[in-house]
Amino acid sequence: MSFAAGYGKTNVDMLFADMPRLPQEGEEIFTDKFSLCLGGGVPGSMVTLSRLGVEVKNVTELSDDMFSDFALKEFRKAGCEPINVYEGNKVAVNITAAAITKNDRTFWSYGNSENEVDENKVYEALKGAKAAAMHEGFPEVYRKLKAEGTVIILDTGFIEGMSLDGFKSHLEIADYYLPNRNEAVRLTGETDPKKAAAVLKNYLETAIVKLDADGCLIYDGKSYTYVRSIDEFIRVDSTGAGDAFFAGFMYGIMKDEPIEKCVLYGNITGGKCVTAVGCTTAYFTEKELLEMAEKYKDNIIYNY
Repeated sequence: MSFAAGYGKTNVDMLFADMPRLPQEGEEIFTDKFSLCLGGGVPGSMVTLSRLGVEVKNVTELSDDMFSDFALKEFRKAGCEPINVYEGNKVAVNITAAAITKNDRTFWSYGNSENEVDENKVYEALKGAKAAAMHEGFPEVYRKLKAEGTVIILDTGFIEGMSLDGFKSHLEIADYYLPNRNEAVRLTGETDPKKAAAVLKNYLETAIVKLDADGCLIYDGKSYTYVRSIDEFIRVDSTGAGDAFFAGFMYGIMKDEPIEKCVLYGNITGGKCVTAVGCTTAYFTEKELLEMAEKYKDNIIYNY
């Protein structure tokens, strides 16, 4: 079990950076900074993890459209060959146009959620992984993988109306769940991240709550551990930071590191991601990551 794996839709981002402001309806505004790049999600995490020297299986959906062709070339340039489980002829990837101002970002997205994918193909592609990113679909695939010894890591975006009742079955399968502060608060109904972590601990061996730029909180049922963020990183674009954190965290899991070290790795990869425009533009090699982890080992604060 020497490889990491994940299944998810591929995202392609058209990024309009340094926009002076967002245009009003019927108005056109220009910028001279544009890039077309891979977006976030599980495939983005697999790219970052592959760049850290981990063998990955990047299971996704591609078709014969121009955006799938672009994504395939980008995956290959990153040394992260995809495993395609889609056999249809629709546009298989999600496409996002993002306008990035000095204050924030605004998105316009296309996504086809109706693609039919054989869950057996997903299982066969993920089978044997030491650690796998959990997709919200196909719960039986991940239940089976967990029974076979795969570490299951769940990370979801913010979902309106999310609740513990609706999420319980996912938490029962996952070994680790990586919500940010907003997600943890909405899911548990607690406004204090510590209290939210305590609620999540009822479902998980160790509860983790990402505090965005403030670092990350860990609760093992006895004490809290706080892992500070990396101060030297200057935010340019926060798109993809959570996916990069996921990659750093999974790197630690693959190396059998203690959870606080996994979180430190996540803070480093997530922090590096925000220093450039795009989800997979700024990244570390394994050597650089380990050097940063040694430099910032005191960012782990026990009994917080």
